[in-house]
Amino acid sequence: MTGIRLAAQTDIPELVRLRALLFADLETTWGPLPSDSTWRQACAAALAKELAEDAMRVVVIDAENGGLACCAMAAIDHRLPSPANPSGRIGHVFGVVTDPLYRRRGHADAALRALLDWFDEQGLTTVDLNASPVGDRVYRSLGFTDHPDAALRRTRPA
Repeated sequence: MTGIRLAAQTDIPELVRLRALLFADLETTWGPLPSDSTWRQACAAALAKELAEDAMRVVVIDAENGGLACCAMAAIDHRLPSPANPSGRIGHVFGVVTDPLYRRRGHADAALRALLDWFDEQGLTTVDLNASPVGDRVYRSLGFTDHPDAALRRTRPA
């Protein structure tokens, strides 16, 4: 397996491509991807800003034939302190996706472990993630369990 590295600005087109694959896998949940490239352009711009400001951690694994085989993204959310979390800091993992040509090789597991190590270095004791059915087995093997709070979402048209 190719080593894990931090994403660079030059990886942004591949990160957007992998993100599109993730949403395509979730089509039954999220609905079909829009045919225009508006969200992709917005995603690329946001990634450029976040990577430049070091505001999030993005790890990648290079594909043998060029491009990326896998990526995983993480951020630290700041909330008010609570008895269960006196710092108020919570890790959040999102955008874990492996190109279908490179699945079942341990890439997602390795990328997620790298993010968990980073969270540990930051002193975080709580990490949340959004799990797809495809990744559920990997996440549970790394100690993730069902969240005690019911997740609710309000979405309104843009």
